[in-house]
Amino acid sequence: MKVAYVFSTSGHTASYKLGQMILPQLEKGGHGAEVVGMMFFDDNTYLLRKGDPMGERLAKLAKEKGILLMMCDSCALERGLAEGAPHPGKCVTRGTVEGVQVGCFPDLYAALASNPPDYIITL
Repeated sequence: MKVAYVFSTSGHTASYKLGQMILPQLEKGGHGAEVVGMMFFDDNTYLLRKGDPMGERLAKLAKEKGILLMMCDSCALERGLAEGAPHPGKCVTRGTVEGVQVGCFPDLYAALASNPPDYIITL
């Protein structure tokens, strides 16, 4: 089973659920599903800053396992993690961990088209 995660809830959603549950399971090979992508919204984008310990672990894992890491273009622009203009495709990352993409839902769908998830889980 393939899944994609959307981290949209404010607060400690990504730092707790991803950092304390999902990421350790993925690193140990015991998550139970193949993760094909993760989309980050609002303050959850901060985890993808270059030098963030959890973001660096996530980037390494994403590279090894082919997991898409994407953050909302408008959210990234607002937080200084991208430059340019929001959708369509006029935005690039700035100061993020390696491999992160930035975009909107059409970009997410296009990026996952070659390896679509069976389920999308919003946290």
